[in-house]
Amino acid sequence: MFTDQDKAQLERRGTDPAVAEQQVQSFREGFPHLEIVKAATINDGILRLSDDLSAEYAKEYDEASPNLRVVKFVPASGAASRMFKQLFQFQQSYSGSDTDYENLVNDPKQRDVFMFFKRINDFAFYEDLSATQQRKGMGLNEAILQRRYTEVLDSLLNEEGLNYGSLPKGLLKFHRYGTSSRTPVEEHLVEGAHYARDQNNNVYLHLTVSPEHRKAFEQHVAAVKGHYEKHFGVRYYVTFSEQKPSTDTLAVDMNNEPFREENGEILFRPGGHGALIENLNDLAGDLVFIKNIDNVVPDRLKEDTFRNKKLLGGVLLAYQQKIFEYLNLMDESEEISEAKLEEMREFVEDQLCVLPEQVFSSMDGAQKVVFLEEMLDRPIRVCGMVKNEGEPGGGPFWAVNPDGSTSLQIIESAQIDMTDPDQKSVWENATHFNPVDIVCSLKDHRGEKFDLTRYVNHKAGFISKKSKDGRELKAQELPGLWNGSMSDWTTIFVEVPIVTFNPVKTVNDLLREQHQ
Repeated sequence: MFTDQDKAQLERRGTDPAVAEQQVQSFREGFPHLEIVKAATINDGILRLSDDLSAEYAKEYDEASPNLRVVKFVPASGAASRMFKQLFQFQQSYSGSDTDYENLVNDPKQRDVFMFFKRINDFAFYEDLSATQQRKGMGLNEAILQRRYTEVLDSLLNEEGLNYGSLPKGLLKFHRYGTSSRTPVEEHLVEGAHYARDQNNNVYLHLTVSPEHRKAFEQHVAAVKGHYEKHFGVRYYVTFSEQKPSTDTLAVDMNNEPFREENGEILFRPGGHGALIENLNDLAGDLVFIKNIDNVVPDRLKEDTFRNKKLLGGVLLAYQQKIFEYLNLMDESEEISEAKLEEMREFVEDQLCVLPEQVFSSMDGAQKVVFLEEMLDRPIRVCGMVKNEGEPGGGPFWAVNPDGSTSLQIIESAQIDMTDPDQKSVWENATHFNPVDIVCSLKDHRGEKFDLTRYVNHKAGFISKKSKDGRELKAQELPGLWNGSMSDWTTIFVEVPIVTFNPVKTVNDLLREQHQ
């Protein structure tokens, strides 16, 4: 399939030729749909904890976490350009004429654009935008009164202004505090000081960033972290990583042959957030909290965040203790009683929600031990789930795995065969969705790190159609970080309140009460 020139290109990128061939094969064969059995619901895959039990788990986390290395892992490579999509479109179409204004101001599709201008004083970046606009010789509010909207958007989005249209979300000003404002990066620093400090007051934060923005992130953290270290009495250790070129996926043409650029080289594209399983695998930590860069709130709403993070951490530690107890017993005992093996089986099925295809009762004692060890000796994740109130995104389901077993999985709609009415019905019966509020344990009962790449379902990727230089192509995304990349993890779902989920997908989301 590959020429000598191709092989040299693959070697430069660190891409295994066998992996590249498998990617082409996946284009040709397609990825199989995942079969969902039922939606995970309260008391059927999702834990709903009482206030007393929640407080108990949070207390256990508070007592144990100072002796652990806790890391906040924040995917932060997302560009802010999508936040401003509607403003970009308006910027390109608005002529400034009275007729154009009258047509657009009464267009329901432009309601958000005019709300942006009407409430511009309420954005945390208002002062910076005002100063930038003033340098052009006219104040911001005056420019809006004169309907010089494209000029204002130039000041906000373009390189000669604040350049918000090209920056990553993590570096935009989200929240105002009196005369100062904070970026999402700063809000994550604040969070870390409240639930991720160790006994020496060290806080570890890891950000995955795009190569072109890494320097800006490093400069921003260097500029602000001293203030928060002094304020909270902590020392921050902030590290960065990028998606590895070796995780990029090759593109193919519409005949499923490698898509070649004008110089003959194969086109590779980023493999999506599933590539970050490699970055997560490189971390040194006992517990890792995963949360997206834009899901942050001002201080007045943070208590719920802290409380629920500690709750999730406490649940993980409790389950981990029981799992390690069983695994240590299997390591140390030459023979385990039938009663104990049956207890372990019930734990796997009732507590970890793994329903094996194998008939456990027909196995002999040695086979049962091997089977149970396989079920228990895995990375653990506890995932917060919020009630489904119409937000887009994946959700919690009972799904059939490639080995025939059934377990809890976070599923995206693209993984489901929506032409199958039964599968579509199961999907539509979901009561909760995934806000990406996850805590992970990456070490086994011997204290050794898991190789996370061993627990990926490589058949859970995605194929989409794109174009380059006017030519159509097919692109491939790796199994999503919390979808197929964690398919073979031990998974526990816990209901958390919707107040802990406040992402910023469009700029006007910053006008919501939760961000003011």
